[in-house]
Amino acid sequence: MQDEVESAYARISPHLRRTPVEPSPWLAATTGAVVHCKLENYQVTGSFKARGALNRILSATDGEAEAGFVAASTGNHGAAVAYAARLRSAPVTVFVPSTADAEKVGRLRDEGVAVRTAGVDSIEAEAAAREFATSAGSTYVSPYNDPAVVAGQGTVGLELAEQLPDLDTVFVALGGGGLVAGTASYLKARRPDIEVIACSPRNSAVMAHSIEAGRILDLPSEPTLSDGTAGGVEAGSITFELCQRLVDRYELVDERAIAQALYGFTARHHSLIEGAAAVPIAALIALGRAYAGRNIAVVLCGANIATGTLLEVLQGEAAFSE
Repeated sequence: MQDEVESAYARISPHLRRTPVEPSPWLAATTGAVVHCKLENYQVTGSFKARGALNRILSATDGEAEAGFVAASTGNHGAAVAYAARLRSAPVTVFVPSTADAEKVGRLRDEGVAVRTAGVDSIEAEAAAREFATSAGSTYVSPYNDPAVVAGQGTVGLELAEQLPDLDTVFVALGGGGLVAGTASYLKARRPDIEVIACSPRNSAVMAHSIEAGRILDLPSEPTLSDGTAGGVEAGSITFELCQRLVDRYELVDERAIAQALYGFTARHHSLIEGAAAVPIAALIALGRAYAGRNIAVVLCGANIATGTLLEVLQGEAAFSE
Protein backbone atom coordinates (compact mmCIF):
# COMPACT_ATOMS: atom_id res chain seq x y z
CA MET A 1 0.00 0.00 0.00
CA GLN A 2 3.02 2.32 0.07
CA ASP A 3 2.39 3.52 -3.49
CA GLU A 4 -1.31 4.12 -2.77
CA VAL A 5 -0.47 6.20 0.31
CA GLU A 6 2.06 8.30 -1.58
CA SER A 7 -0.44 8.89 -4.39
CA ALA A 8 -3.06 9.84 -1.81
CA TYR A 9 -0.69 12.34 -0.23
CA ALA A 10 0.00 14.03 -3.56
CA ARG A 11 -3.77 14.29 -4.12
CA ILE A 12 -4.88 15.55 -0.71
CA SER A 13 -1.95 17.50 0.73
CA PRO A 14 -3.02 20.85 -0.81
CA HIS A 15 -6.18 20.63 1.29
CA LEU A 16 -4.65 19.43 4.57
CA ARG A 17 -2.40 20.60 7.36
CA ARG A 18 0.86 18.74 7.71
CA THR A 19 0.34 18.32 11.41
CA PRO A 20 3.35 18.79 13.69
CA VAL A 21 4.91 16.35 16.11
CA GLU A 22 5.48 17.72 19.60
CA PRO A 23 7.75 16.24 22.26
CA SER A 24 6.04 15.34 25.53
CA PRO A 25 8.30 15.79 28.58
CA TRP A 26 5.35 14.61 30.70
CA LEU A 27 5.04 11.25 28.94
CA ALA A 28 8.82 10.93 28.68
CA ALA A 29 9.14 11.33 32.46
CA THR A 30 6.33 8.82 33.02
CA THR A 31 7.73 6.14 30.71
CA GLY A 32 11.47 6.73 30.35
CA ALA A 33 10.96 6.84 26.56
CA VAL A 34 11.43 9.58 23.99
CA VAL A 35 7.80 10.45 23.26
CA HIS A 36 6.37 12.67 20.54
CA CYS A 37 2.69 13.38 19.93
CA LYS A 38 1.42 13.58 16.35
CA LEU A 39 -1.08 16.42 16.54
CA GLU A 40 -3.96 15.37 14.31
CA ASN A 41 -6.11 17.35 16.73
CA TYR A 42 -4.84 20.35 14.72
CA GLN A 43 -6.03 18.86 11.42
CA VAL A 44 -8.71 20.52 9.29
CA THR A 45 -12.15 19.55 10.63
CA GLY A 46 -10.36 18.74 13.91
CA SER A 47 -9.62 15.11 13.06
CA PHE A 48 -7.48 12.76 10.97
CA LYS A 49 -10.69 11.71 9.22
CA ALA A 50 -10.22 14.51 6.68
CA ARG A 51 -7.38 12.51 5.11
CA GLY A 52 -9.42 9.47 4.15
CA ALA A 53 -12.52 11.41 3.11
CA LEU A 54 -10.48 13.72 0.90
CA ASN A 55 -8.74 10.85 -0.85
CA ARG A 56 -12.02 9.04 -1.56
CA ILE A 57 -13.94 12.10 -2.70
CA LEU A 58 -11.18 13.83 -4.67
CA SER A 59 -10.63 10.59 -6.60
CA ALA A 60 -14.34 10.23 -7.38
CA THR A 61 -15.66 10.75 -10.89
CA ASP A 62 -17.57 13.87 -11.88
CA GLY A 63 -20.69 11.71 -12.13
CA GLU A 64 -20.24 10.44 -8.58
CA ALA A 65 -19.79 13.99 -7.31
CA GLU A 66 -22.91 15.18 -9.09
CA ALA A 67 -24.96 12.37 -7.55
CA GLY A 68 -23.65 13.22 -4.08
CA PHE A 69 -22.06 11.36 -1.20
CA VAL A 70 -23.50 9.51 1.79
CA ALA A 71 -21.77 8.69 5.07
CA ALA A 72 -22.48 7.31 8.51
CA SER A 73 -20.83 9.01 11.45
CA THR A 74 -20.97 10.04 15.09
CA GLY A 75 -19.36 13.35 14.07
CA ASN A 76 -15.77 13.31 12.83
CA HIS A 77 -16.17 11.31 9.63
CA GLY A 78 -19.31 13.23 8.70
CA ALA A 79 -17.52 16.56 9.09
CA ALA A 80 -14.63 15.24 7.00
CA VAL A 81 -16.93 14.07 4.20
CA ALA A 82 -18.72 17.43 4.25
CA TYR A 83 -15.38 19.26 3.97
CA ALA A 84 -14.18 17.12 1.08
CA ALA A 85 -17.53 17.27 -0.72
CA ARG A 86 -17.49 21.07 -0.66
CA LEU A 87 -14.34 20.95 -2.79
CA ARG A 88 -16.36 19.02 -5.39
CA SER A 89 -19.52 21.15 -4.91
CA ALA A 90 -21.31 17.90 -4.09
CA PRO A 91 -24.31 17.31 -1.80
CA VAL A 92 -23.85 15.22 1.34
CA THR A 93 -26.19 13.13 3.52
CA VAL A 94 -24.89 11.81 6.84
CA PHE A 95 -26.62 9.11 8.89
CA VAL A 96 -26.05 9.29 12.64
CA PRO A 97 -27.06 6.85 15.38
CA SER A 98 -29.53 8.08 17.96
CA THR A 99 -26.74 7.98 20.55
CA ALA A 100 -24.56 10.51 18.67
CA ASP A 101 -23.63 13.63 20.61
CA ALA A 102 -26.14 16.41 19.89
CA GLU A 103 -23.44 19.07 19.72
CA LYS A 104 -21.53 17.17 17.02
CA VAL A 105 -24.73 16.55 15.06
CA GLY A 106 -25.51 20.25 15.31
CA ARG A 107 -22.14 21.08 13.75
CA LEU A 108 -22.98 18.87 10.79
CA ARG A 109 -26.27 20.68 10.25
CA ASP A 110 -24.49 24.03 10.53
CA GLU A 111 -22.32 22.96 7.60
CA GLY A 112 -25.36 22.33 5.43
CA VAL A 113 -25.28 18.54 5.72
CA ALA A 114 -28.56 16.64 5.41
CA VAL A 115 -28.61 14.62 8.65
CA ARG A 116 -30.69 11.47 9.13
CA THR A 117 -30.94 9.39 12.30
CA ALA A 118 -30.83 5.61 12.07
CA GLY A 119 -30.21 2.93 14.69
CA VAL A 120 -28.55 3.14 18.07
CA ASP A 121 -24.94 2.48 17.08
CA SER A 122 -22.50 3.02 14.23
CA ILE A 123 -23.10 -0.36 12.59
CA GLU A 124 -26.84 0.27 12.26
CA ALA A 125 -26.22 3.79 10.94
CA GLU A 126 -23.71 2.41 8.41
CA ALA A 127 -26.19 -0.17 7.15
CA ALA A 128 -28.88 2.48 6.72
CA ALA A 129 -26.46 4.79 4.93
CA ARG A 130 -25.38 2.07 2.49
CA GLU A 131 -29.02 1.20 1.73
CA PHE A 132 -29.89 4.86 1.17
CA ALA A 133 -26.88 5.43 -1.09
CA THR A 134 -27.84 2.45 -3.25
CA SER A 135 -31.44 3.59 -3.61
CA ALA A 136 -30.47 7.22 -4.31
CA GLY A 137 -27.67 6.40 -6.74
CA SER A 138 -25.17 8.19 -4.51
CA THR A 139 -21.69 7.13 -3.40
CA TYR A 140 -21.29 5.74 0.10
CA VAL A 141 -18.06 6.85 1.80
CA SER A 142 -17.13 4.36 4.49
CA PRO A 143 -15.29 5.62 7.58
CA TYR A 144 -12.82 2.72 7.27
CA ASN A 145 -13.95 -0.07 4.91
CA ASP A 146 -12.59 1.43 1.68
CA PRO A 147 -9.06 1.15 0.21
CA ALA A 148 -9.03 4.84 -0.74
CA VAL A 149 -10.02 5.86 2.78
CA VAL A 150 -7.38 3.61 4.35
CA ALA A 151 -4.72 5.00 1.97
CA GLY A 152 -5.73 8.52 2.95
CA GLN A 153 -5.42 7.73 6.64
CA GLY A 154 -2.04 6.16 5.83
CA THR A 155 -0.67 9.62 5.07
CA VAL A 156 -0.34 10.00 8.87
CA GLY A 157 2.31 7.27 8.62
CA LEU A 158 3.99 8.98 5.68
CA GLU A 159 4.38 12.20 7.66
CA LEU A 160 5.60 10.34 10.74
CA ALA A 161 8.25 8.53 8.71
CA GLU A 162 9.61 11.88 7.54
CA GLN A 163 9.21 13.74 10.82
CA LEU A 164 10.57 11.03 13.14
CA PRO A 165 13.11 8.94 11.21
CA ASP A 166 14.24 7.16 14.41
CA LEU A 167 10.69 6.11 15.33
CA ASP A 168 10.40 2.52 16.56
CA THR A 169 6.96 2.38 18.25
CA VAL A 170 3.63 4.03 17.47
CA PHE A 171 0.47 4.08 19.60
CA VAL A 172 -2.76 4.59 17.64
CA ALA A 173 -6.43 4.60 18.63
CA LEU A 174 -8.44 1.71 17.19
CA GLY A 175 -12.10 1.77 16.19
CA GLY A 176 -12.94 0.42 12.74
CA GLY A 177 -9.24 0.20 12.00
CA GLY A 178 -8.77 2.67 9.16
CA LEU A 179 -6.23 4.87 10.93
CA VAL A 180 -4.10 2.12 12.42
CA ALA A 181 -4.25 -0.01 9.24
CA GLY A 182 -3.26 2.85 6.97
CA THR A 183 -0.55 4.15 9.28
CA ALA A 184 0.90 0.69 9.86
CA SER A 185 0.79 -0.18 6.16
CA TYR A 186 3.03 2.73 5.27
CA LEU A 187 5.37 2.60 8.26
CA LYS A 188 5.98 -1.13 8.03
CA ALA A 189 6.60 -0.91 4.29
CA ARG A 190 9.41 1.50 5.12
CA ARG A 191 10.53 -0.13 8.37
CA PRO A 192 9.14 -3.62 9.09
CA ASP A 193 10.58 -3.54 12.61
CA ILE A 194 8.41 -0.62 13.78
CA GLU A 195 6.01 -1.81 16.48
CA VAL A 196 2.38 -0.77 16.03
CA ILE A 197 0.19 -0.74 19.14
CA ALA A 198 -3.56 -0.41 18.62
CA CYS A 199 -5.43 1.08 21.59
CA SER A 200 -9.14 0.80 22.38
CA PRO A 201 -11.49 1.69 25.23
CA ARG A 202 -12.37 -1.45 27.16
CA ASN A 203 -16.03 -0.45 26.89
CA SER A 204 -15.96 -0.70 23.09
CA ALA A 205 -13.16 -2.85 21.72
CA VAL A 206 -14.91 -4.77 18.95
CA MET A 207 -11.97 -4.95 16.56
CA ALA A 208 -9.52 -6.04 19.26
CA HIS A 209 -11.86 -8.82 20.41
CA SER A 210 -12.54 -9.79 16.80
CA ILE A 211 -8.82 -10.16 16.11
CA GLU A 212 -8.52 -12.36 19.18
CA ALA A 213 -11.43 -14.51 17.96
CA GLY A 214 -10.16 -14.69 14.39
CA ARG A 215 -13.39 -13.29 12.92
CA ILE A 216 -15.43 -10.10 13.03
CA LEU A 217 -17.73 -10.27 16.02
CA ASP A 218 -21.08 -8.61 16.62
CA LEU A 219 -20.62 -7.27 20.13
CA PRO A 220 -22.43 -4.66 22.21
CA SER A 221 -20.58 -1.51 23.22
CA GLU A 222 -20.87 0.34 26.51
CA PRO A 223 -20.75 4.16 26.71
CA THR A 224 -17.23 5.56 26.43
CA LEU A 225 -15.41 8.88 26.37
CA SER A 226 -13.83 7.56 23.19
CA ASP A 227 -16.97 8.03 21.11
CA GLY A 228 -14.84 8.49 17.99
CA THR A 229 -13.78 4.82 18.14
CA ALA A 230 -16.98 3.36 19.59
CA GLY A 231 -19.24 0.85 17.91
CA GLY A 232 -19.02 -2.27 15.80
CA VAL A 233 -17.04 -3.30 12.74
CA GLU A 234 -18.77 -3.84 9.41
CA ALA A 235 -18.87 -7.44 8.24
CA GLY A 236 -16.16 -8.15 5.68
CA SER A 237 -14.23 -4.98 6.44
CA ILE A 238 -10.85 -4.82 4.70
CA THR A 239 -9.35 -3.43 7.89
CA PHE A 240 -9.78 -6.72 9.73
CA GLU A 241 -7.13 -8.53 7.67
CA LEU A 242 -4.87 -5.47 7.70
CA CYS A 243 -5.02 -5.29 11.49
CA GLN A 244 -4.40 -9.02 11.75
CA ARG A 245 -1.27 -8.68 9.65
CA LEU A 246 0.13 -5.33 10.74
CA VAL A 247 -0.76 -4.61 14.37
CA ASP A 248 1.75 -6.02 16.85
CA ARG A 249 -0.10 -5.45 20.11
CA TYR A 250 -3.57 -4.49 21.35
CA GLU A 251 -4.08 -2.49 24.53
CA LEU A 252 -7.44 -1.86 26.23
CA VAL A 253 -7.96 0.97 28.71
CA ASP A 254 -10.80 1.78 31.07
CA GLU A 255 -12.80 4.99 31.27
CA ARG A 256 -10.99 6.39 34.28
CA ALA A 257 -7.63 6.00 32.52
CA ILE A 258 -9.00 7.79 29.45
CA ALA A 259 -10.27 10.68 31.58
CA GLN A 260 -6.95 10.95 33.41
CA ALA A 261 -5.03 10.95 30.13
CA LEU A 262 -7.27 13.64 28.67
CA TYR A 263 -6.89 15.79 31.75
CA GLY A 264 -3.14 15.22 31.95
CA PHE A 265 -2.49 16.11 28.33
CA THR A 266 -4.72 19.19 28.45
CA ALA A 267 -3.08 20.45 31.64
CA ARG A 268 0.49 19.90 30.46
CA HIS A 269 0.29 20.61 26.73
CA HIS A 270 -2.45 23.27 26.86
CA SER A 271 -4.05 21.69 23.81
CA LEU A 272 -7.54 20.30 23.22
CA ILE A 273 -8.05 16.61 22.47
CA GLU A 274 -11.08 14.34 22.33
CA GLY A 275 -11.62 11.09 24.19
CA ALA A 276 -10.37 8.91 21.33
CA ALA A 277 -7.08 10.83 21.27
CA ALA A 278 -6.63 10.20 24.99
CA VAL A 279 -6.90 6.42 24.52
CA PRO A 280 -3.36 5.82 23.17
CA ILE A 281 -1.98 8.18 25.82
CA ALA A 282 -3.74 6.13 28.50
CA ALA A 283 -2.36 2.91 26.98
CA LEU A 284 1.20 4.24 27.02
CA ILE A 285 0.85 5.40 30.62
CA ALA A 286 -0.56 2.00 31.63
CA LEU A 287 2.49 0.26 30.19
CA GLY A 288 4.68 2.44 32.39
CA ARG A 289 8.38 1.93 31.84
CA ALA A 290 8.01 -1.21 29.70
CA TYR A 291 9.01 0.91 26.71
CA ALA A 292 11.78 2.90 28.39
CA GLY A 293 14.45 3.97 25.93
CA ARG A 294 12.18 3.60 22.89
CA ASN A 295 11.39 6.34 20.36
CA ILE A 296 7.60 6.54 20.53
CA ALA A 297 4.93 8.43 18.61
CA VAL A 298 1.41 8.77 19.99
CA VAL A 299 -1.13 9.71 17.32
CA LEU A 300 -3.65 12.16 18.75
CA CYS A 301 -6.48 11.52 16.35
CA GLY A 302 -8.74 14.52 16.99
CA ALA A 303 -10.01 17.41 19.07
CA ASN A 304 -13.77 17.20 18.62
CA ILE A 305 -15.06 16.72 22.13
CA ALA A 306 -18.46 17.96 23.26
CA THR A 307 -18.19 21.00 25.52
CA GLY A 308 -20.21 19.42 28.31
CA THR A 309 -18.09 16.27 28.23
CA LEU A 310 -14.88 18.28 28.34
CA LEU A 311 -16.05 20.30 31.32
CA GLU A 312 -17.19 17.18 33.16
CA VAL A 313 -13.83 15.45 32.65
CA LEU A 314 -11.70 18.45 33.58
CA GLN A 315 -13.76 19.34 36.65
CA GLY A 316 -13.93 15.74 37.81
CA GLU A 317 -10.23 15.04 37.44
CA ALA A 318 -9.27 18.40 38.96
CA ALA A 319 -11.41 17.64 42.02
CA PHE A 320 -9.97 14.16 42.30
CA SER A 321 -6.39 15.46 42.18
CA GLU A 322 -6.92 17.98 44.97
